[in-house]
Amino acid sequence: MKNRLVEKKYLITFILITSLFALWGFANDITNPMVAAFQTIMELSTFEASWVQFAFYGGYATMAIPAAMFIRRFNYKSGILLGLGLYAIGAFLFIPAALMQNFLFFCLSLYILTFGLAFLETTANPFILSLGSKETATQRLNLAQAFNPLGSLLGMGVASTIVLPSLWSDRRNAAGETFFHTLSEAEKADIRLHDLAVIRDPYVILGIVVLIILLVIALKKMPAATDTNRQDRARNTLKRLWNNSVYREGVVTQVFYVAAQIMVWTYIIHYADNLGINKATAQNFNIIAMCLFLGGRFVCTFLMRFFNTRLLLTLFGLGAMLCSLGTIALVGRMGLYCLVGISAFMSLMFPTIYGIALENVEQQDTSLGAAFLVMAIVGGAVMPPLQGLIIDKQEILHHPAVNVSFVLPLLCFAIVTLYGFRSHRKLRGRA
Repeated sequence: MKNRLVEKKYLITFILITSLFALWGFANDITNPMVAAFQTIMELSTFEASWVQFAFYGGYATMAIPAAMFIRRFNYKSGILLGLGLYAIGAFLFIPAALMQNFLFFCLSLYILTFGLAFLETTANPFILSLGSKETATQRLNLAQAFNPLGSLLGMGVASTIVLPSLWSDRRNAAGETFFHTLSEAEKADIRLHDLAVIRDPYVILGIVVLIILLVIALKKMPAATDTNRQDRARNTLKRLWNNSVYREGVVTQVFYVAAQIMVWTYIIHYADNLGINKATAQNFNIIAMCLFLGGRFVCTFLMRFFNTRLLLTLFGLGAMLCSLGTIALVGRMGLYCLVGISAFMSLMFPTIYGIALENVEQQDTSLGAAFLVMAIVGGAVMPPLQGLIIDKQEILHHPAVNVSFVLPLLCFAIVTLYGFRSHRKLRGRA
């Protein structure tokens, strides 16, 4: 008898937990364009503005392990409720941050918000894997992850239609150049007050939505899934995880994949800006990229019925590398189209790396194993500032620095491709 992707008894729980994937997708992708927005409003360099990403993804690194330890002691539902609470607190902190007009306070708000996201991801991913047969676990996670881009698209839509077009600081002259930096300090102060309020409002609304979802999940009875052996020491779990080479290499690969994803989506606006395209219009290219990403998720879920996930990861890694080369080498719209095209190949990567890494991890080690894979999101905190430093050079060897900066995602995708190839070879060796 063929194993069902989602058993009927788990269907409502699966739907509710899958909604969380959209929830953190929204936060991720309304935040990415804020790097460019803060750069103009607060008059920062690209490197300084990238601290938005450092704070956002640094929260994952800080809280992933505590989240796993919390889940080991309690259960997945408790972890989800705590995560939603922290998410709401971080969103509401945008109110005092806007009043104080303090960039570091905004970064702190995002840092706390992602404490909540770390709890949600550490909990939701293994929870989805546990809701049914192990044979369909990776395919089930890909299906749940397919709804993450729906939240991302909504976040991007809010950014492109509400936030970015409303920013007075991004108004341009006939030549397509911003003139905010030429204004008097008094004029800048008025514009800054307006623009920070524009950035604040979506996060406050988001905080209200998160509280409503928290209430719904609190009232819903769910399977009390958690680690099967809470008395097992974390030290024993860490030893088993370290000795699992597919898992160990999967964590490292996830660091580089997330770094590549965040760099690609964060700096589409900078790439387009170098071509004279304003932020609101440039964000439309991000939306196209996310549509490709979303479509790719559903296509990949279908392909996994016929092809080995490790082989698909290898092939998609090669496709991302080719698009990255086009992004670097081609100056103009064709380079921008290659940059957008990378997202189609990224669609498979996060849930597939996650599923492959955890495939042979023992049940009692799942929550801590998942925590390190979520902690790997720290790649999104570390690499974008490095790319920002390159972009600030303006030009390297007579080539636009923003083009050259995509050497970093290229290297990351090479590591993803290598992991797909190595894990596929190991699987064939066991066959």
